[in-house]
Amino acid sequence: MTARTRSEASESALVPLVVAAENLGVSVKTIRRRIADGTVRGYRVGRLIRVDLDELRRSLVVEIPTAR
Repeated sequence: MTARTRSEASESALVPLVVAAENLGVSVKTIRRRIADGTVRGYRVGRLIRVDLDELRRSLVVEIPTAR
C-alpha cells in the first residue's frame, strides 16, 4: 500500500454539508435535495450527514458544451 499525502486524504474525506455547499457555491438545501432524490450519496456519521466532495463534484458539476 502506498501512503497518501495529507492533501490527497483530505480531498477524499467526508465533509459536512455546509463545507460542501460553500465549496461548490450552492446552498445546503440544494445538497439535501440531491441526497433525497438519489443524485448524491449522503453518509450518516452518528447524527451528522456528510458527503464525499469528489463524488459530489462528479454528480453536480456538468460541463456545458460550446456551440462551435
